[in-house]
Formats: sequence, C-alpha cells, structure tokens
Amino acid sequence: MDAVEAAGGASHKQLAGLNLAALLSDGQQIVVGAPNGGGGAAAPGSGAPAAGAPGAGVSLNAASLEELETLPGVGPVTAQAIIDWRTTNGAFTSVDELLEVDGIGPKTYDSLAPLVTL
Repeated sequence: MDAVEAAGGASHKQLAGLNLAALLSDGQQIVVGAPNGGGGAAAPGSGAPAAGAPGAGVSLNAASLEELETLPGVGPVTAQAIIDWRTTNGAFTSVDELLEVDGIGPKTYDSLAPLVTL
C-alpha cells in the first residue's frame, strides 16, 4: 500500500486484485488499474512481461517465492506449496494443476487462474 500511496494513490476499483500486503523488491513493477486486475508482477530481468501486458502473468514454472506472494490470496505457505509441487511433480503443464497444490481450492484457483502463466 505504501508504494501505491507514494505513486499518488489509486481508487478502490483500481486496487481490485492487488495484494496490498505483498513485499516489494527494488525495481519491481506493479501495474495498478490494468484490465483484468493486472495484479501480477515481474521482477526486473526475469524475462516475464510486465503485468498488464499481453500474455503477462506470474509464471508457475519460474516464479520465485516472492513473486508468487504477489498473487492475491497467496502468502508464504501457499507460495512454498506451489514451489514444492513443481519440485515434486515437475513443471506445471496446465494452470488447472494448481488445484492439486495443498491449500488451493476452487475459490482461490478462480482468483489465480487469470493471473498466472506456465
């Protein structure tokens, strides 16, 4: 929330889908008010497109713990469960496989599916 305020603020509608409690790293880009929530973020140099760009999203197969925590409803425990799942099972081949991760049910899946990529 401090970053949003430092950037001049935003309306409640623009903040929908944004994890305001996520820890940010220096140089990290967060797009506020992008279509479809746009709440994902890419670390600089990660090779992922900026959030809100076509094809943007947090990569289930490459995201770090910190990047996964930028997703709504994903804290350190769930982020680690995603990493543990891909370590055990190999790369995600479908976003639907999130439903196999401990702690992710249908409601959480519905909020995450539009924000993640493979």
